[in-house]
Amino acid sequence: MHHKHSGGLEKRFSTNKIEAGCDEAGRGCLAGPVFAAAVILPDYFEHPLLNDSKKLSEKKRNILRPIIEEQALAWAVGICSPEEIDEINILNASFLAMHKAIEQLNTSPELLLIDGNRFKPYKEVPFECIIKGDGKFMSIAAASVLAKTHRDEFMQNIHRKYPQYDWHKNAGYPTKAHREAIELHGPCEHHRKSFTLLKPKQTELFT
Repeated sequence: MHHKHSGGLEKRFSTNKIEAGCDEAGRGCLAGPVFAAAVILPDYFEHPLLNDSKKLSEKKRNILRPIIEEQALAWAVGICSPEEIDEINILNASFLAMHKAIEQLNTSPELLLIDGNRFKPYKEVPFECIIKGDGKFMSIAAASVLAKTHRDEFMQNIHRKYPQYDWHKNAGYPTKAHREAIELHGPCEHHRKSFTLLKPKQTELFT
């Protein structure tokens, strides 16, 4: 029995289990940690702005973040560093970041709603993988907002020490400017060494 609210997001997957929505941010980035959030929302939670965080402007995400943090029954953010990403690969690091977030929840979830199509089980907690889940369930949408806003804040902070990479604009994603800055200045401690940081030169194909 799914209850849709005005924004088209469903409130819950199950009828009576304590559900935590989980999502990550920064999987495709060349620099910075991968962040994950886990959120347990109360059944009465409603907010007209809440939607898939990718469809939300930065301004709207920043409005939602304190509201979610204040009204959630429980929320937590987990991080995996570039070193961890390089060591265990980005997919495993995103699962581990989710595990770290779930671990910190002060209410134990009975069901995990995971955004995406794969997950590594966390202890014995049942889970459901939901493709494009951040556009389907409120708790996953809320987790996507927290993961993204916490990560963006982190990238703004490290941008101050390494302004040459434009992280305040690209948040570590592989933009043309970011790749050009890596080519010019080389990578720094926040770059993921296991990622292709530089685009291969076209000319190399013909030499």
